[in-house]
Amino acid sequence: MVLAAGLGTRMRPLTDGKPKPLVQVAGKPLLDHVLDKLAAAEVETVVVNVHYLADQIEKHVAGRKSPRVVISDERAAILDTGGGIVKALPHLGSGPFFHMNSDTLWLEGVTPNLSRLAVQFDVSGMDILLLLASTATSIGYEGRGDFNMAPDGRLSRRAERQVAPFVYAGAAVLSPAIFADAPKGAFSLNRLFDRAAEAGRLYGLRLDGTWMHVGTPAAIQAAEAAILESVA
Repeated sequence: MVLAAGLGTRMRPLTDGKPKPLVQVAGKPLLDHVLDKLAAAEVETVVVNVHYLADQIEKHVAGRKSPRVVISDERAAILDTGGGIVKALPHLGSGPFFHMNSDTLWLEGVTPNLSRLAVQFDVSGMDILLLLASTATSIGYEGRGDFNMAPDGRLSRRAERQVAPFVYAGAAVLSPAIFADAPKGAFSLNRLFDRAAEAGRLYGLRLDGTWMHVGTPAAIQAAEAAILESVA
């Protein structure tokens, strides 16, 4: 599933008349960067949720065949990251699935990161496996990080005043079982991250390559410079 329903307020003015997933980086909409990675991982069907300027996203993906795109319509009410997945569950099947933000962007290392996530996910011991980027080497990221990671890959949230070494890179594998008793309506997926962490079933995988945080118009230039350098 790809989350594409957000308002993109931090990306204004570029998102005044265009949804953030269609903002271009290096000549390609952010959403296409994500869909192309999923296609390369041999994903056949992707659910994309829509809310803000939904018609534009629907039109953009209408002819896409690899992967095939199914729209989850949230025009009536935006459901946040968790509620949006609950609404889309009937389209996602009974097995673990990729979950991605529509604005996540990275340069691959030796092995594609989605393939690494799929191989690493162990349903017997994990509810959620997050792709994590280094706070020190990511481009455009200036935050304090999200998680600490134990040697076995288990994750814990950083303390309030702590600086953590890893930031969530916007891609994960989720077990649908974690939504069995999920709240109704809009809620943040972070609630389920925290619950999985408390149960010792939240794990992380360090991204191989370079993650780019494209949260503002200014960050686009840094991302495009990194992409250009990588192909020079």
